[in-house]
Parts: sequence; structure tokens; C-alpha cells
Amino acid sequence: MKLYAFVGCILLLCFANVNAQSIASKNVFASGKVWLDEKGEVINAHGGGVVYQNGKYYWFGEKRGASASEGVNVYSSADLYNWKFERLALAQDAQDTSSDITKGCVMERPKVIYNSVTKQYVMWFHLELKGKGYSAARAAVAVSNSITGPYKFVKSFRPNGNMSRDMTLFKDDDGAAYLLYSSRENYDLRIAKLTDDFLSVTTKDTMLFSNHREAPALFKYDKKYYLITSGCTGWQANKASLHTTDNLWGKWLESPINPMIGNNADKTFGGQSTYVLPIANKPNQFVFIADEWHPSNLKDSRYYWLPIQLSTLIPTVTWMDEWQLNWFDNH
Repeated sequence: MKLYAFVGCILLLCFANVNAQSIASKNVFASGKVWLDEKGEVINAHGGGVVYQNGKYYWFGEKRGASASEGVNVYSSADLYNWKFERLALAQDAQDTSSDITKGCVMERPKVIYNSVTKQYVMWFHLELKGKGYSAARAAVAVSNSITGPYKFVKSFRPNGNMSRDMTLFKDDDGAAYLLYSSRENYDLRIAKLTDDFLSVTTKDTMLFSNHREAPALFKYDKKYYLITSGCTGWQANKASLHTTDNLWGKWLESPINPMIGNNADKTFGGQSTYVLPIANKPNQFVFIADEWHPSNLKDSRYYWLPIQLSTLIPTVTWMDEWQLNWFDNH
């Protein structure tokens, strides 16, 4: 009996080691599949963005229950495949019922940038107040001296009096930072320059276009700005669009060509844009990041990470079941 127990323990240990190795040695992106962190837990970082700092990537995203918003998680990685859970970077306030981020609020699309002057990490996100549905339509700001936090909530507001829902941050080559946000019940997409400390918006704020778009994801390549957005169809996937400009404050032109290529391209493969990740120290390499939302269980929503093809007439994203970063070496 002791021998059987001993053998059983050995087999269990071997299985655990194999499982741990399979998690730790992940070296492919498999969009739409369950993505586990280094401890074998499902990554819970939806609607997020990625920051590169001090030789590591940090992935910030919505922590979700089946339906509830539960704050902002942060994960770290050296290779983009394997992620370590760091902490709940920004928690909802469980004590102060008068706080804008009291438990029961909705916190979406968190993005973080570093301010080299103040030496602070600044997080922006879309905030809806508890019990108000989606009527508050606010931008919110939190700060930390450490990239992993914890972040301290600063304030929420409507930028220059405008409604603010889906949003992203963009830091340009000159260090200036911008907020892009859906406004006027998501019919307008706007851009506002941030103040030097990145904690608020300046009055330099304009509408890019009015076309009922959300989920902005902006990147810059070869002196041009490219903006991917989605339509407004709730949790249902729809066709992505691509706008380009030479000047953030100039005219934005919409491409007549769908930037997505492959099966279900007219539905963005079943996902919705959230961020475009520039690969560190690789000026021509960008990864399109999207969410496949599962409204019946938001925690189970999946991630699409796909390479952006730049040798085509316009930047395009082709569906791949699996791929590796060395894809960029031949494209």
C-alpha cells in the first residue's frame, strides 16, 4: 500500500512539474485561447494596455468577475508570452461610500504612462459611478511612485465638460501625452492634450471625427499616426476602421480598406480593439491587442494579440491561430 502511495505521489509530482513547465515555457501567442499566468491562473486584465519600463513589460487591465468590475490588475513579463501576476494595482474603495471609486463602480480600459519629470506613473481609466449605469461618463486618474502600485485615486471628471467613455492614452516622441476618448454618447471621438504632470487635460481639445466609434487604439509609424476603432454595438463584435493623419490636430482620413484580414474579418475576428503595443527597441514592430468579450462571464473574456503588417498599402492585421515574435523578422 505504501509503495502504491509512493508511486502515486511521484506521478503527481511529475504531472505537476510537466504542467508547470508547459506554463513557464509558453512561447507562442494563441489568440482567443485561455491565457494562464506563471502560477496557472487565468489572466484577468481586460480592456487594458501595456507599458515597457526597466526591461520589463507591464500589462494593466480590468479585473472582472462574472459581471462586476473589481479594479485594475497588473502583470509583468520579460518576453510577452509569460506573465507574472504582480498585484491589484488599483482597488475599488470598500470603506468610503462617498468615493467615486466605491465598490460597485465600473472601471474600464485602464492605461498607464510614466512622467519622467514628476517620476510618477499615471493611470487613466473610464469610470462610471455606482448605481448610475453609464450616465456618468467620466475620465479618472490615479498615481503611484511604483509601476506596480498600489495606485492612489486622484479624481474623476468630464474632460473640458465632455462625456468620456472608451479611452486610451498616447505619448508622442516629444514626450507630450494625449487622451483619446469617446464623447457625446460615443458619437464623437475626441483628443485632448494632457497637462505637463499628466494629471489633467489642457483646453487643447478637439473632435477627430463624428462617426459613432469607440475602443480607440493609436500608434505612430514613419511619422504618421494610425488609429484603430470599433463601432458601437455593445458587447457584440463589429467591423474595425482605420484612420490616418500626419498631424494629431489635422484632418483624419478613414481608409476604405478593412485593416483586418482573414476569417470573420468584418467582425474584427470576434474581438474589439483596446491597444497597440510597440515592441521595445523595435521601431517597426507593433502588436494589435483586442478583447473577445464574453458578457455572460466577463472574467472569461479572451485576448487577441496579433502582429501588425506594415509592408502593405495600409497597416493590416491578419488572423493567426498561433504566432511568435520572430514573425516580424520576415515581414
